[in-house]
Amino acid sequence: MNFLKNFLLLCLLSVAFCQQHSNTDPHILPRPLIIELPENLEPRCDSSIEDTRLRCTGWRVAVEANNLSPWKTIPEECIDYVKDYMLGRSYEIDLQTVSNEAARFARSVDLKGDGMDVWIFDIDETLLSNLPYYAEHGYGLEIFDNVQFDKWVLEGVAPTIEPSLKLYNEVLGLGFKIFLLTGRREDKRNITTSNLIEAGFRNWDRLILRANEDHGKTAVAFKSDKRKEIMEEGFRILGNSGDQWSDLIGSAVSVRSFKLSNPMYFIS
Repeated sequence: MNFLKNFLLLCLLSVAFCQQHSNTDPHILPRPLIIELPENLEPRCDSSIEDTRLRCTGWRVAVEANNLSPWKTIPEECIDYVKDYMLGRSYEIDLQTVSNEAARFARSVDLKGDGMDVWIFDIDETLLSNLPYYAEHGYGLEIFDNVQFDKWVLEGVAPTIEPSLKLYNEVLGLGFKIFLLTGRREDKRNITTSNLIEAGFRNWDRLILRANEDHGKTAVAFKSDKRKEIMEEGFRILGNSGDQWSDLIGSAVSVRSFKLSNPMYFIS
């Protein structure tokens, strides 16, 4: 490095000297040429921070691909990563991407016009956001607490997921029946209804919650059973939107399913 500095200095002095002696006007002083070299020409990078970011990105991709199921909490080293993702543009853009693709599919469907074509929406992290709750609980770092979460639900203030509201209104306008299928229990019906209306969701055809006889079923089993019942009535489930794979897989699945991003928790 010292050799490089000395070499550059000699070159600059030579240039200045040549300029001074080639000038035909003795009253004009040569223009000084000053270059400040950095102390370290090598790029600086904290490899440990970059490695953590890459590992957390890989973890989130694996979560969305359903390659890590089941899992209970986010990795401790990824709390800042998940926070930045959920509060930043990336999460918003991911939601918009899913909503736009679902809308394209909805517009491409040739509805029968008999009122039997259905689009199913999950509620939590699909229509309503519980991000204010999870912001107070480590963005998924803490073990899920049913009691604390129920207190949040009963406040009825979960905000709208805007891209989903846009999709919801478009699907409704196209003539689909809208069924809301949620893992919330039946005793949350009134507060769920009022929260949905306050958030801008209206004119759904059914709101299906867990009844007492559904207690103990996994989300996959519960939602599969309900979709099967819907189909047995003669309805055609063309679209299904949810933030968990358990909203979408199992039996009696829709023609197309659309998974919204959610790296904060996993429901089986």
